[in-house]
Amino acid sequence: MSDIETRKTAARRAAFARRKAAFESASGGQAAHLSEVLAGYRGVPLSGFMAIQSEINPIAAMEEAAAHGPVGVPVIERKGLPLKFSKWEPDCALREGPFGAMVPLVDDFFEPEILIVPLVAFDRQGGRLGYGGGFYDRTLELLRAKRATLAIGFAFAAQEAEDLPLEATDQPLDMIVTERGVITF
Repeated sequence: MSDIETRKTAARRAAFARRKAAFESASGGQAAHLSEVLAGYRGVPLSGFMAIQSEINPIAAMEEAAAHGPVGVPVIERKGLPLKFSKWEPDCALREGPFGAMVPLVDDFFEPEILIVPLVAFDRQGGRLGYGGGFYDRTLELLRAKRATLAIGFAFAAQEAEDLPLEATDQPLDMIVTERGVITF
């Protein structure tokens, strides 16, 4: 294992522990600040995500956004490929996708202009440490090559880290939203 991989593994382990503790002590209203941010982008096609494990839950903000325009969720087709995004609506029929994330039963793919991005850790410079599969990095690179694409990291404030081991291929976030507020760069 290379030095960067070793550092990323250690950073993920520490961040998962912080996230789990934040998740276990969390109360309602986790997505209030996310809703406020998205209110400024009514009607712009966006993708949220279906929370897994101890991830913060964006569903309340996604439901509000769906009343104004298309909302989707990421679909993993295969390791090594960018994500695709299938249209999602509140109470739509779902099936289990890879890694246990729920996805729409019937795929209706589109390209979002805003991505609400799950993460393991973040820093105040827009750095993001994900699960290690590179799905969001490949996807953001592809989408940003076509048009301006806003990447909003959504996480618990406890997931902040000071010194993330990042690589040149890691795509930066444009802002971070936590249960406590909005961090812009």
